[in-house]
Amino acid sequence: MTTGTAPLSVGAVAARIDDGTKLYGSGDTEVRALDGISEVFEKGRYTAIMGPSGSGKSTLLHCVAGLDELTAGRVYISDVDLGSLRDKDLTLLRREKVGFVFQSFNLIPTLSAKENVLLPLLIAGDKEDEAWFDQVVGILGLGDRLSHRPSELSGGQQQRVAAARALVSRPDIIFADEPSGNLDSKSAAELLDFMQSAVREFGQTIVMVTHDPVAASYADRIVFLEDGRIAGEMHDPTPETVIDQMKQFGT
Repeated sequence: MTTGTAPLSVGAVAARIDDGTKLYGSGDTEVRALDGISEVFEKGRYTAIMGPSGSGKSTLLHCVAGLDELTAGRVYISDVDLGSLRDKDLTLLRREKVGFVFQSFNLIPTLSAKENVLLPLLIAGDKEDEAWFDQVVGILGLGDRLSHRPSELSGGQQQRVAAARALVSRPDIIFADEPSGNLDSKSAAELLDFMQSAVREFGQTIVMVTHDPVAASYADRIVFLEDGRIAGEMHDPTPETVIDQMKQFGT
């Protein structure tokens, strides 16, 4: 277990935040959700972000993903400074380089599973890589569900569709916000197994916010937050070591 700010002199960088601060409100109602955070997310690694409620973990993910803006500091995806981009260019970067998996699935109810998976490619006007598509849906066990609409799928199947959608365009980095939060233990394990395989077998980069020690144990590394600051990190976690660490935060 190490504490403090992670060094910036690491290997290939998928995303990073430099001295990031995020404020909400002003005066007596001001909330400092992020307080001068610097952190690096390496390519080909699976990183979990954990911390007590209100520690800033979802804010950190949203700011690094370009879904929210910092009050001060800089965020980079690869070597692109998100703060230097116009709204149109930021939207294009998110579409081309970033995948998202959210707790709420965010599937379009009128589209089939296959159409939902391919939606990022359709929006971008890119051609489907049929071999990669078949590989992703095969690993996720969706081959016999592609014609079904979301209402005809279980929660676990819907989340696997969302994961396939995030991967189908081969993004530089995938951000996942409590992706297993609405799933039963079996479906959660299947999804987390796949996300781990995507990193280890296909070199994908994943950054995941979770409150669940079991989910976090699938990651290569955990970054812990407390009060909007980096409180430490852990490599090769197990559920037991994560629980022991979280006890120090009173959670």
